Amino acid sequence: MSASKNDETREKKEKKAKAAPKAKGEAAEPKAAKGSKAPKAEEAPETPRGPREKPRLLKLYEEQILPKLREEFRYSSVMAVPRLTKITVNIGIGEAKSDIKLLDEASATLTALAGQKAAVRRARKSVSNFKLRQGQPIGAMVTLRGHRMYEFLDRLITLAIPRMRDFRGVPDRSFDGHGNYTLGIKDQLIFPEVDYNKITRAMGMNVTIGTTAKTDPEAKALLMHFGMPFRR
Repeated sequence: MSASKNDETREKKEKKAKAAPKAKGEAAEPKAAKGSKAPKAEEAPETPRGPREKPRLLKLYEEQILPKLREEFRYSSVMAVPRLTKITVNIGIGEAKSDIKLLDEASATLTALAGQKAAVRRARKSVSNFKLRQGQPIGAMVTLRGHRMYEFLDRLITLAIPRMRDFRGVPDRSFDGHGNYTLGIKDQLIFPEVDYNKITRAMGMNVTIGTTAKTDPEAKALLMHFGMPFRR
């Protein structure tokens, strides 16, 4: 009798399990056969990403300039050797408060030179004599670091500076006493990236090269090894 009761209870449980409603949206999953693996979802093929090639001046610094500077100034550590930190290029346009198109032209010029979008600079305070109000756009600037910094410096030294009219060398008195050097450029057309047909007027710009040098002679030696043609 006990065996027949157990069989009846099993049959009732199986019927209840079959008659139980499935959850909404739940579908029965087919059982995989023994020894077979479940199919994996299709994955998009990964695009191969190789290491970015170092700029020419960065290779030159690591292979030649760094040992020369360490021997010349007798640094005790490699970390004490001066190196580049950033390059800042800015264009100031006082007429931008009356003609906003000049500001757009300056921003487009810096974007073409640097390879990254330029930032608009605004007046920090109001000056009544110059009809300037606080917050008005008066210029554009861009800050370069890393590989873009070395690539811009390479183009500046090898392509842009030799195209200056009546060039006799860049001045060597433009250091600020903390290892930073500022170069003034009168015409943006010396850069081959600038489209001549889109330029309405000549715009001067300042290029500030920041280094970790503690003195001006160390910063000058660093830039000379990079190929900066200082005036003699």
